[in-house]
Amino acid sequence: MTLTVIAAFEAKPGREDDLRTALEAMIEPSAEEEGCLAYEPYADPNRPERMVIIEEWTSREALEFHFTTPHFKHVVGVLNDLLAAPFTIRHLTTAESA
Repeated sequence: MTLTVIAAFEAKPGREDDLRTALEAMIEPSAEEEGCLAYEPYADPNRPERMVIIEEWTSREALEFHFTTPHFKHVVGVLNDLLAAPFTIRHLTTAESA
């Protein structure tokens, strides 16, 4: 069973490009982690300040390891300056396993 994660972000006014850059910088190092099956940021075309990352992990343990990596810790520090509100994380599994 894989774990899908949706992390949602809302940039402060005028910081949309900075948020996009910070999230895009997470793609390569995250995708290289053992247990990462997908890691893709998306922007809301109607509300450019709102972005999400949709991730897929082989297990909760792989995701928990992701939270300990230097690139994750770095982006959390950067996000504190860019976000209008704290980011949210939703953990999802397939409907059959819920």
